[in-house]
Order: sequence, then C-alpha cells, then structure tokens
Amino acid sequence: MDQPYSARRKIDPTRGDRLGDGSPNDNDRVEIGPTQLAYGEWEAAGLVLPDLDAMRAYRLARLVKGVNERGYGGVLMFDPLNIRYATDSTNMQLWNTHNAFRACLVCADGYMLVWDYKQAKFLSKFNQLVREQRTGADLFYFDRGDQLGVAASRFASEVRDVIAEHGGGNMQLGVDKVMLHGLRALEASGFEVIPGEELTEKARAIKCKDEILAMRCASHACEAAMVEMERAARAGVPGGRMSENDIWAVLHAENIRRGGEWIETRLLTSGPRTNPWFQECGPRIVQNNEIVAFDTDLIGAYGICVDISRTWWIGDAKPRQDMVEAMKLGIEHIAQNMAMLKPGVTIPELSARSFVLPEKYQAQKYGCMMHGVGLCDEWPLVAYPDAAVEGAFDYALEPGMCLCVEALISPEGGDFSIKLEDQVLITETGYENLTKYPFDAALMGH
Repeated sequence: MDQPYSARRKIDPTRGDRLGDGSPNDNDRVEIGPTQLAYGEWEAAGLVLPDLDAMRAYRLARLVKGVNERGYGGVLMFDPLNIRYATDSTNMQLWNTHNAFRACLVCADGYMLVWDYKQAKFLSKFNQLVREQRTGADLFYFDRGDQLGVAASRFASEVRDVIAEHGGGNMQLGVDKVMLHGLRALEASGFEVIPGEELTEKARAIKCKDEILAMRCASHACEAAMVEMERAARAGVPGGRMSENDIWAVLHAENIRRGGEWIETRLLTSGPRTNPWFQECGPRIVQNNEIVAFDTDLIGAYGICVDISRTWWIGDAKPRQDMVEAMKLGIEHIAQNMAMLKPGVTIPELSARSFVLPEKYQAQKYGCMMHGVGLCDEWPLVAYPDAAVEGAFDYALEPGMCLCVEALISPEGGDFSIKLEDQVLITETGYENLTKYPFDAALMGH
C-alpha cells in the first residue's frame, strides 16, 4: 500500500490483457466490475486498485477457517451476499433475495461449489476457486410447485454426497438462510443444521488489505456520484424543477455509470418529510430554502457497500438557528463516538460511553449508534445504552473491521431532521475515517 499508485498496477486498457485489479481487459467479459469512468477517476485521485484474486482467496480462506474452527463439515449459503463473498459472482442479486435459486457450499477441505440458475451456471466460472457448478437449489413454491419436497430431497442428497467427500462425512452443517422444505430435507438426510450466519458475519467482519482498497475505490465512486446529485439539486430546486425522486435518481444513475450495482433503500426526503425519519423519497417537489437529507445505502463498485449520510440546505436564504444547532450537535455526536474507536474496545463499552443526546432528540434518535459494513450493512451492531441487550455483542473491535457511525438529530414533533453518517476503518492503532464528503457549510452556520 506504500507504493506509488503508478508503480503498482496500471489501469490503462492499452497495456495488456489484464486491468489493474486483475480483471480481464475485455468489455465483453462475463465478470462484472468497475467502468472506465471509475478507473479514470481513481487514477486521477491516486487510488490503488485491489488485487481481486488475492481478495477472493482471502475470503474463501476466512470461510474455511470458520468451518474448521467450529467443527463443521461445511457451510451452506443461500444469502446472495454471502454467495458474493464466497465466490465474488453475482446473478440477479435482488431477485435472488426473494427467490432463493442459488446456493454455495464451502467444505472443510476448501472445496467450493455453486448451485445456480440452470441456464447461468457459467457466471461463476471466471473464479477458479469455485470448483464446480450445479443446478437445483431453487427450493421455492413459485418454481417447484407441488413437487417442492421432491426437489428439496434431491438437493439435500447432493449436499450429503459432497460433504461425505469433502467434509469428512461430518454431518454438522452451518446454514444461513434456507427455505423450510430445504431445512427439513437436510435434517431428514441426517444433518445437524446449525445457524450459519454467526460464521459468515464474523468471517466478513475482518477485511483484508485488498478489500480495504476496494472499499476506498467504492467510497470515491459513491462520493463522485453524490457530487453530481448535489449539483443537480442545487441547480434545479430553486426553480421548482426537482422532486425528491429526481434527486435520488441522479445517485442511482451515477452509481451505475461507475460500475455500482444497486441501492438498498429509498431514504431521501426533503423539508417536513425529513421528520420523522425513514420516510421514502417520493414525488414531492423540493422547495427553495429547505433541507434535503439522505442515506446512500449504496452497493457500489466491487459489490462494496458505501453507507454514508448527509443533510443539505438548498436555497438562497440562511437556515433557521435550530437547524444549525441540530447540525452542529450531529457533527459533535459523530466525532465523539468515533473518537472511541480502536482495537480492543468492546461493543458494550462503546454503548456505555456513547455521546448523550439532549432529551428532545432521544425519542427519535437513530436505531443504532454504529454498525458494521462490507458487502452490505453487517455485524456487529452497536446499540445505544437504552437499546443494548446484555450478551448480544460481547466482542472487542479488531483491526480490519469497518463501521458506520450514525447520527440522527430529529426533534419529536418537529419539521426537520439532520441525518449524518461516516464510514470508518479500524486500524492497528485507532481508526481512519474513509468518508471525505464535506458537511454542508450553510447548516454549520458558515
């Protein structure tokens, strides 16, 4: 990471058959990834690209280590984000979240196979760590109808055969999210099914150097998209031409232009719709001299989540003093909570020592004060003291964890909210704030 960017990996497509991150220099390739726009912006910013082969090997090794530490024969994953982590392959990710047609099995000896859509088994073949592609994990009624039980039994029999060969016949199996017929078939085949999310979440929590490089790139791309969104909002709102949806659509478009993938929520609102928070963006026309607040919840380049929030004052007048005070409080809230971050500090300690908001903001404060982030919002969650559950998160922070530090300053019964959030890396000695996007100067009273 100390090498000059130009000396490490070139991304000029004229310089060979591989791009700087190891991807094939072929725009017709099956493997998805960043666009030339993103590569150009990252080069101009002096960013170093991840080594995707090394990143994929690290992720598989994390899963295999987790399997063996727990004494399982393997871990069977249906969650598309866990499959992405294991294989770095995608297939209709959002559709797959509610129609679970993919599965991935990582065995104790490191053998990994994917069950995929029957006409798309080729989608993971770019990754040589995936040793085999099959079909038949689609265990939902829409696809199987009244023969679902038969399909589930056949699938469970295949899993048993693979575990016999590559899991030492160990019938303890971690499983993340499985349909009921699948669960019953696995148990009928003799497996002791153990909740697998504990394994996958903890494996994903510690990022290697290449995952961190990928997150830096994804963060830069997200913030470049935010620049375009802010520019459009400031140009269009005073003339009464921009709806909340219009502004939000810019972030979507600019994310896709850079090789991003999707956005998990619709959390952008304006004016009085910012309070209470968690309303979704709609057709409301944003008025001159109003707040616009949003949470990116963005799955960006390399499939990395960039989850940051900003609140903007859009207009030619000054914001009200209560808005400025709330903004300053939100910045102080994030700064003080972030200052506690370092290896060894425990999650209960973070909760106990958290910044205390004034009473008028307590009822509508955010649902957590921090949460992990990687391919999406991830383990762990850091709760406020009044919501902390004893024994739920008795763990210490470690280098390589990434956390999002939240602030929602929302007066109960008020007509505005301030939403702020930064994304942070836990380092060997403390933390690094990966978020560079500035806070709104007008709302800071400048």
